[in-house]
Amino acid sequence: MKNLNIVSFKEAQQKSMNLNRKKNPQEFVSLFQARGRVLSEDIKCKKDLPAFNNSAMDGFAFKHKDIGKTLKIKDTIYAGMTINSVLDEGECYKIMTGAQVPDDVDSIIPFENCIRYDENEVVLDNNTKHGNALRLKGEEQKKGNTLFKKGDLINSSTIAMLASQGISTVGVYKKISIAIFSTGDELKEPWDKANENEIYNVNSSAILSLLHEHGFEADYCGVIPDNLEESIEYFSKLKNYDAVVTTGGISMGEADFIEEALKENGLKELFHGINIKPGKPTMMGTMDNTLVASMPGNPLAAFVNAFLFLIPALKNLQGYANCLHQKVAAKNSEEFNVKSGRVNIVLGKLEDGKFRVFSKNKYGSGMITPITNSNSILITSEEEEKIKENSNIKVLVF
Repeated sequence: MKNLNIVSFKEAQQKSMNLNRKKNPQEFVSLFQARGRVLSEDIKCKKDLPAFNNSAMDGFAFKHKDIGKTLKIKDTIYAGMTINSVLDEGECYKIMTGAQVPDDVDSIIPFENCIRYDENEVVLDNNTKHGNALRLKGEEQKKGNTLFKKGDLINSSTIAMLASQGISTVGVYKKISIAIFSTGDELKEPWDKANENEIYNVNSSAILSLLHEHGFEADYCGVIPDNLEESIEYFSKLKNYDAVVTTGGISMGEADFIEEALKENGLKELFHGINIKPGKPTMMGTMDNTLVASMPGNPLAAFVNAFLFLIPALKNLQGYANCLHQKVAAKNSEEFNVKSGRVNIVLGKLEDGKFRVFSKNKYGSGMITPITNSNSILITSEEEEKIKENSNIKVLVF
């Protein structure tokens, strides 16, 4: 009889985030290919931001001591121009947004705030503050500041900052390679025809899509038959992958060969079983330098546990600095019961700061509808028996 190596929810999180493996190599990519990649090095500010004093608005640049006066317009400064300090007493510049501001002025009044102006002179109001609409050199970022840290995810706003520094290539961690399998002779692929005694392979499509949503690419490698010898042969060829993900075949059934087949290939088990519902049979470990994550066969359990444990573990392998899902504060809309003595993974919908449990928490781990009708997960403590209406909770959004 099989003996599960059951751990708590927190232990499962900790163990899956502390895998011993080779260091992920670095590569360099162009700025246009960098979105969604993970920085492998800190990025320092190379150029003051702004690079020079400039105007935040179209208007007139003047010395603040002349506030309320009528000034002659000495010159017009456009973006891209460089002009020396040339003002005499009682003079100002007409200036456009983004244009460099000469050192002999310290404030800018927008056109619409002037009392009046024409091509030759302007009458200033008395309300413009000193330094108004003047963006100072380096006020946003100074040369030498750390802009981003190793492990940060590159998004469109990151790229905007990198471009401002004239950075055209950036060091990132090489993408990890992932293989996905399902198990079970009863499974048919969605593109095949299933009779009434067969079921479609939901898990591989769902987990592959979940990985894509979190920035990972993966190879779908098919269904492993319920046969020990064939399973051993399958896994012997997968050690070149950084991660292998399976679904099904890890429970207590006589046809559940995955654990044994993996151990024949050198699996070092971190845990096999978590004190949660759904997803108790979930297993994770290492096979040489390959992460192995075996999810339950039931679709809801497979999806939820892949989200909770697999995604953070893969982010850790990929080099992310922040791997765990962030919790969001919410109010519970309606009271429902949970079973104490284990962590309950509760599906529901978060809208306008309120969490509403799916079907009063009465659904099975083999279902799919609770996933499609939910967008968030509540993780209870082992002691809780009831989640009260209007109680303050924290949920994970998927």
